[in-house]
Amino acid sequence: EPRALEGKVLALLFLSPSLRTLSSFQAAMARLGGGSFVISPDMSIHGLETRSGIVMDGMAAEHLREAIPVISSYGDALGIRAFANRVDLAADLADPKAPQEMFDAIQAAGLHVDTLVNNAGYGVPGRYLSESWASHRDFIQVLMTAVAELTYLFLPAMEAQKHGRILNVASLAGLAPASAGHTLYGASKSWLIRFSECLALESNPRGVHVTALCPGFTYTEFHDVNGMRESISKLPKFLWLSSAEVAKIGVDAVEAGRMRVISGTANNIIAWMTRYLPDFITKALVGGKAKQFRNAE
Repeated sequence: EPRALEGKVLALLFLSPSLRTLSSFQAAMARLGGGSFVISPDMSIHGLETRSGIVMDGMAAEHLREAIPVISSYGDALGIRAFANRVDLAADLADPKAPQEMFDAIQAAGLHVDTLVNNAGYGVPGRYLSESWASHRDFIQVLMTAVAELTYLFLPAMEAQKHGRILNVASLAGLAPASAGHTLYGASKSWLIRFSECLALESNPRGVHVTALCPGFTYTEFHDVNGMRESISKLPKFLWLSSAEVAKIGVDAVEAGRMRVISGTANNIIAWMTRYLPDFITKALVGGKAKQFRNAE
């Protein structure tokens, strides 16, 4: 529809510059018959103040929080391009001090977190005794302890403002029958699913949604790190989803307030089978398939 937006105006506030993004928005509006204008604090003529806690002294025309409603009133829609303050949050979650240090850095920067995604994870191949205790200790710290602590640190502020989202990336392995190899992985994901569901029951009435996302096989570097790419690639293509597809399923679920979501039709069928078929059948099915891609030695 070449005139679909005729008479419409898109107001653009660019707190972080991008020629490509600006050009694409303006070109799209022009092709659809509308118009657009852009304002950026970097344009000296506007002199917008963006820092928090600033007392206006006349040097700037107005503060950003006052300017946004004004800018919006001149357009039918407002587009904002912004990045959070550049705070280095890189941390090794195997370090027990990391969760608190991350939280402290965010607090010091004056940032407010209303969405927490606990996605850090990996697998330890082989049987339980084939790896050192230090390796297992780090695994438990990253996949369980850090998740519980980060949630404990960020949840109070979410509940205080009666709005928040916590998305915990679990796995279909947390719902599947036990199999040899990767001993702690399925166990940790089972814990994460139950932890998320309990937390959801506690926090949903306080405006905080908590969801356990249970992906199956997903195209990421996860299996490369574990050295399983060659064996895992033999599985049927219909079992796989892209990381973008899985992420959307998770985000949609936590926004809707679902306690648990399984990604993909095939994975939902597998989960249904493991729940309703007799144990001896599901263990035989899962155990047989697991031997094809799990190292239990």
